[in-house]
Amino acid sequence: MTTTRRNWIITIAVAAGVVIAALVIAGSVLTKRIEPYARQVAVQYLSQRFDADVQLEALHIRIPKMSPLHLMLTRGRGISARVEGENLLLRLHRRPGAAPLFEIRNFRGDVELSSLLKPPAMVSEILVEGMKIQVPPRSDQPREVSAPQSDKPADKEATQNARVRFDSITIRNADLVLLAKDPRKLPLHFAIQSLHLTPGADMAMNYQASLTNAKPPGQIEAKGAFGPWQVGEPGETPVNGEYLFDKADLGVFRGIAGTLHSTGRFDGRLAALTVRGQASVPNFRLRTSGNPVPLFAQFTTLVDGTNGNTILQPVSARLGSTNFTTSGGIIKHEANQPRAISLNVSMPNGNLRDVLRLAMKGEPFMAGRLVLHTKLDIPPLAEKVRDKLELDGHFEIQDGKFLHSTIQNQIDGLSKRARGEGGNPDAGTAISQMSGEFHLENADMQFRKLSFGVPGAILNLAGNYNLDSDALDFDGSIRLQATVSQLVTGWKRVLLKPVDPFFEKGGAGTFLHIRIEGTSKAPKFGVIVAGKKLEAPLPKHK
Repeated sequence: MTTTRRNWIITIAVAAGVVIAALVIAGSVLTKRIEPYARQVAVQYLSQRFDADVQLEALHIRIPKMSPLHLMLTRGRGISARVEGENLLLRLHRRPGAAPLFEIRNFRGDVELSSLLKPPAMVSEILVEGMKIQVPPRSDQPREVSAPQSDKPADKEATQNARVRFDSITIRNADLVLLAKDPRKLPLHFAIQSLHLTPGADMAMNYQASLTNAKPPGQIEAKGAFGPWQVGEPGETPVNGEYLFDKADLGVFRGIAGTLHSTGRFDGRLAALTVRGQASVPNFRLRTSGNPVPLFAQFTTLVDGTNGNTILQPVSARLGSTNFTTSGGIIKHEANQPRAISLNVSMPNGNLRDVLRLAMKGEPFMAGRLVLHTKLDIPPLAEKVRDKLELDGHFEIQDGKFLHSTIQNQIDGLSKRARGEGGNPDAGTAISQMSGEFHLENADMQFRKLSFGVPGAILNLAGNYNLDSDALDFDGSIRLQATVSQLVTGWKRVLLKPVDPFFEKGGAGTFLHIRIEGTSKAPKFGVIVAGKKLEAPLPKHK
């Protein structure tokens, strides 16, 4: 070999060695610099995407074992690295004093190394564990309405500069908190077991979620679309979907019990939703009575997450076989105080048995049709529901018939005597009619008007019934078709004939002022004559 050829070979070998060494050194440097570069990319992306100050305690890149030379030659193409982060916190720039928007305990995902060197970085899947999302209430500052926030120039620029793309995000064990505008009110909490997102950079994300409702406790499954994210007002972010709410225990509420099942759809904003759905409670009952009656409802509600209020637009419901409608609101007050309930209830043609079965122990004592219109208020007090319940309205019972033979026999006897047919065994069964105007407050039921009628007799009363003491206190009058003498038979009728004119009034054969005292189990009836009360037991049917 000539000296010249040998020198060329040595020169080429040295040059190749230098190139290889340079590649090895460059690959080694690249490996060491990937981690801080990836951290910079992640922080920049999150800061732009959410207009937030980003704090990231740790970020690690785990690259498969390979030579730095191979990494440098391929420039990361086809090489997937594991990204792991810890203790990520985001605070909105526009609300520096507010609670953090996101707090994440740890996250991980797989990224193709070549995409780190040539953005956007492509992350195949992100897994987030231990996340807290705190959505602030809407700002008092005027909000631009010319275009959605995601379409504003600043947001478009941030989107264009975004250097990260995701295939999917899975979040486990998260706490969604909707902060109240009034600091005296507690925020709304939703415990999310799992949330799967398939996002886009500037479009809504599809999601599937499993979460636990706090009160009443029950499992919620939901799916739908979320976004685009509203940078300035996170609570204004659009959201929609459908849900299944199952096995919700109503026993956590005072005074009622049962298991709720509900399905429906919702749409609106993260902080304010419109929910349309249906709910059923096959074993709905009041704790005071314990009789289960199936309850079904179709509803539209407006849920305001910033104050905890729920507004019920007319709700169509069915209790047993009784249809009724209700509207109103469930209003959240300060701190741990119970919510206040204010409803308007309309029952144009109810089954009296359904209502009595729900309201009282044992079997219903009366059948008939019930017309009821009332305003119902339950203020946020700590007492029993019965003690704080407020009602104001009117009712009417049509075609009423007592189901216990003893009571119905007494009513039949009253009707026969009132018609002057006390001795007629074939006078038939009396059908009762009842109506009244009432007001309930502090467990005291005040009847402004109370009328009870059977063929031949009309009873008009006004007074009070105390739910705690069971005390009756009523004054009124009774109008009978029969005269005083016709109330009796035989020789007594002849003796009383002369006094008939003294008790006739306004077309009534007999008009008497009466008073009712005692209790509902042992009422005491009296007739007022010349200002004095005379005991008058309810006539018995013979």
